[in-house]
Amino acid sequence: MVKQIPNLFTLLNLVFGCMACVAALQPGIIMTADNSGQLYYDVPEQIWLASLFILAGALVDYFDGLLARLLKASSAMGRELDSLSDVVSFGVAPSLILYQFLRLSWAQGEQALDQSVYLLWPAFLLPAAAAWRLARFNLNHATSTQNYFKGLPVPAAGLFVASLPLVYWQVNEAWVSSLLLNTFFLYGVILVLSGLMLSQLPILAFKFTSLSWKENKLRFGVLLLSIVLLLLLQWLAIPLIIMVYVLLSLFFKKLFA
Repeated sequence: MVKQIPNLFTLLNLVFGCMACVAALQPGIIMTADNSGQLYYDVPEQIWLASLFILAGALVDYFDGLLARLLKASSAMGRELDSLSDVVSFGVAPSLILYQFLRLSWAQGEQALDQSVYLLWPAFLLPAAAAWRLARFNLNHATSTQNYFKGLPVPAAGLFVASLPLVYWQVNEAWVSSLLLNTFFLYGVILVLSGLMLSQLPILAFKFTSLSWKENKLRFGVLLLSIVLLLLLQWLAIPLIIMVYVLLSLFFKKLFA
């Protein structure tokens, strides 16, 4: 029974992913007005609950792997469950967030009511890339390394997208709202994240086998920088941390790859 504890955490990740999907599927875009009486389109603020569920899923996703190593309970069953859960929590749920942001972005235009639904479908490239990335990881598991991943980890991509609603509703900066409602920015996010997941680029793995500074100096550096960014920028720090994580992994790949 003890050896099933990591699998229970994995299933909890899946539950959080399902809850995130429900939160992201709001009834629709609403029309509201600002202080000057100007009408504009928006989506219910409850969509940021999807972000919190994805963050919760990421937390338990990290601990299921940690528990599996501590309890020496790693198994093929656990690996498959982990991938299936990750597709939902960090692929499907984030894609629904992007779908809603694309709806909102197109709704701001003069021809909002005439836009085709096909313009929203690129959001589903994200779960497709996530599924491919996870299937490839499982197939190559026997030859994989503890130090790095080949391609951006799916949870990292999911967390980047999950941060967008939190940034949109919690950061009171005009340029932030304008950027997140820019259609080309959203398409760019989809293409870049999908491309990074499908790539073979070496990305640092946060699997601590010891607390040695020599073995983990890059990991400690990323953690320290992440704490500083969180203290300074709050929610806005999350997408920046993911970007820094990727850039530092590529720049210092000789330290771990």
